[in-house]
Amino acid sequence: MALLDLFDTRYFDFTAKHFWEKLLAEHGVSRSYNWVRQTLQAHGRIRPAARRGAHRRKRPRRPMAGMMLHQDGSSHEWVAGRWWDLIVTMDDATSEVYSGFFVPEEGTMSTLRALGEVIGEKGLFCSLYTDRGSHYWHTPEAGGGVDRDNPTQVGRALGQLGIEPIAAYSPEARGRSERMFGTLQKRLPQELRLAGITAMTEANRFLAEVFWPAHNARFASPAEEPANAFVPFAGDLENILCVQHERVVAGDNTVRYNGLTLQIPADRHRHHYVKATVRVHEYPDGNLAVFHGPRCLARFDAVGGEIENPQSQAA
Repeated sequence: MALLDLFDTRYFDFTAKHFWEKLLAEHGVSRSYNWVRQTLQAHGRIRPAARRGAHRRKRPRRPMAGMMLHQDGSSHEWVAGRWWDLIVTMDDATSEVYSGFFVPEEGTMSTLRALGEVIGEKGLFCSLYTDRGSHYWHTPEAGGGVDRDNPTQVGRALGQLGIEPIAAYSPEARGRSERMFGTLQKRLPQELRLAGITAMTEANRFLAEVFWPAHNARFASPAEEPANAFVPFAGDLENILCVQHERVVAGDNTVRYNGLTLQIPADRHRHHYVKATVRVHEYPDGNLAVFHGPRCLARFDAVGGEIENPQSQAA
């Protein structure tokens, strides 16, 4: 009765396995998982799981960490009344999550941010396996093949880094990440509720500091090979993992970008850049920069205010 009361008052939305893990870790209960599951079923708290369909052979994992990473997003009611997108990047060889955070909407910037987190922490990896979302690929015909000769901003960045993009053509092909999101949708909202978290900033802090370490300890598995395929990256990652667009400088030495007017400041190297072709970089944090070849001419905040006047640097 004490176990049922605990389930009814605190863990009512947990799966049987998740509830059993909490009993072991936090409540000193030493009963077996099957006993807990059968008790919940016998008292009408949960239903028996549906019979599984025909067995399907899983695709073998890559033998080494860093050979292939999966990236995907899941839109879900992660906290009561609020739908966010959870962006997760995990290793095919181990199922370890290297990056995971909430954003209002999945897109190019969330992908670039995730890539920056992974490469900054682990290094360059060999390939990235994704769906055919429009931020990953241009697809000329709905449901058709991707256009590898016309890369998106994400494709351009991956090309600069030497990472091979791989497009999935069915949900089954993304089975590993689909199963991972199924697990997260049954566990993460409950953990956020127990922690009393309702704001996205707090939720992302909880993910980084509490949830992912525990999740990886529970669900990640060793790779077949002890070595890994990551290699260090020492280049200018910030100016690869950004959105880049060319612009022609106007007669007043300004550049127009997304409704903003970016004033190029005085430059001791030349009097002006009128009619020169420059490149605007938009970063995942919303800041901007204007480059002429490899030189950064100016940096701006998200509303177009100049924030520094840097010396020449490589892009």
